[in-house]
Amino acid sequence: MAVVMTMRWDGVTPKQYDQVRDLVRWEQDTPDGAHLHVCSFEGGALHVTDVWDSQAHFEGFFADRLAAAIKEAGIEGEPQTSFRPMHRRFIAPGVTGAAS
Repeated sequence: MAVVMTMRWDGVTPKQYDQVRDLVRWEQDTPDGAHLHVCSFEGGALHVTDVWDSQAHFEGFFADRLAAAIKEAGIEGEPQTSFRPMHRRFIAPGVTGAAS
């Protein structure tokens, strides 16, 4: 069953996020089990909502690809992360594509 992962990481800047994204290249080399990724910034924190096949898929991606890039970008601390079973997903008609 798919899961929704939400994350808040205090102190992460848009510049650091973009550096990690460029290093990991998840938009070009999609991680196994990933369905959706949305991020925003508010209150001095990075906010992420993802949909994954499972919590294990996200944790494998974090360990295998994301952790080293986070370190290289100088991101400190730990995120507040939670996982919940996805109940339903809606994508509006005509919405396609990846990054924007």
